[in-house]
Amino acid sequence: MRFRDAMKLIGLMMVTLLLAACSSTPKWVEKGGGYMNEKNSKSFYGVGGVSGVQNEPLARESADNRARADLAKYMDTYTSYLMRDYAASTTAGDFTKSSEEQNIERALKTFVSTNLSGVAVVDRWEKEDKTGKTIYALAKMDLETFKEQIGRMKELNAQARDFVRKNAEQAFDRLQQEEDKRGNNR
Repeated sequence: MRFRDAMKLIGLMMVTLLLAACSSTPKWVEKGGGYMNEKNSKSFYGVGGVSGVQNEPLARESADNRARADLAKYMDTYTSYLMRDYAASTTAGDFTKSSEEQNIERALKTFVSTNLSGVAVVDRWEKEDKTGKTIYALAKMDLETFKEQIGRMKELNAQARDFVRKNAEQAFDRLQQEEDKRGNNR
């Protein structure tokens, strides 16, 4: 009887662990977009998510498009930055006393506009909790496709295009090395 109870308990624990493993958040959801060095390929990724949309096909499409937009910002982002800084110091008569004032303003605008082809949504994950369902999507563009995209960019002159093509692989490797260093320091 005890052996049978122990076996039931072990079986129940295994089922619980299996369910917990299946319901855990994928690493790509937690990490977000960027680049990833996989076994046989190097790729750029974008992650998008949407919640509160009852129409599931619309929610999936929205998450997919947000993942593509996240990926696009790694390819071509225009950033406009403005900072205004004002400082004043006023003294009158008695130079030991002064009136100080300062005002600092910062405005930042980011705009992404690029034409991406060869981007595929390669995974989706859904999370349901008391606030509703959230759908996440993962979009992927491999490094070879990225190099082809660079060749099609009309805005780059031929010399810049050739430089990016030749150095994309090295830049990707350097980025991976820096990320590895950061991971080892945590």
